Amino acid sequence: MAEVGAAHCVLETDAPYLAPVPNRGKRNESSYIPVIAEALANAVGLSVEEVARITTANAELLFAE
Repeated sequence: MAEVGAAHCVLETDAPYLAPVPNRGKRNESSYIPVIAEALANAVGLSVEEVARITTANAELLFAE
């Protein structure tokens, strides 16, 4: 993940059977996004708030009309 960086990431839960630890074995859902954001923040050395800002901007660009 550190090789890619947050600048090229969005946070999503489209893999219904790949919930993040500690929810492994449960159906993946959007309430797990903070867990995913924390894992990305740790991997790239940023705060969760910075990851949220960056990935939100990335999603807005990706889905812009």
